[in-house]
Amino acid sequence: MSDLIHQLGIDWRLFLSQAANFLLLLVVLRIFAYKPILRILEERRKKIQEGLAKAEEADQKLAEVNVIAVHKMKEADQKALDMLRQTEIKAKEFEAELLLQAKQKEAELLKNAEMIIAGKAEEAREEIHKNAVSFVKSVLVKTVEMDPKAIDEKLIAEAAKKKLS
Repeated sequence: MSDLIHQLGIDWRLFLSQAANFLLLLVVLRIFAYKPILRILEERRKKIQEGLAKAEEADQKLAEVNVIAVHKMKEADQKALDMLRQTEIKAKEFEAELLLQAKQKEAELLKNAEMIIAGKAEEAREEIHKNAVSFVKSVLVKTVEMDPKAIDEKLIAEAAKKKLS
């Protein structure tokens, strides 16, 4: 075996020194490079997990906010519908009140018109009465001026015609 090692050109002292150097290098790299790299990788993994957890939490909160927003929108729509219904009811009440006031005004105007018409009718009756009295007086005057023997219906009618013309 030593012949084989010698034929391959391996010097056992050089091999031991290289093995010691390799172990020393391995220890140094493990302490100064491998552990810090592992620590950095672990921190990065934790940050990624935290980021994923926060993203998941944000998604949940966003879903909750969306549910709340939908609920608020429905609530706002319901309030708007209620306000519209109340406004419609008030408008109908106002319309009914206006119609009632219009009917009352109409009744007052009709009553006033009837009073005016009644007053005008009374004035017309009085005027007709005066005219009738005057007419009868003038007919009587004409009749008295005539010969009493000649008075008959025909003469009265003629006297009335003369008076009217």
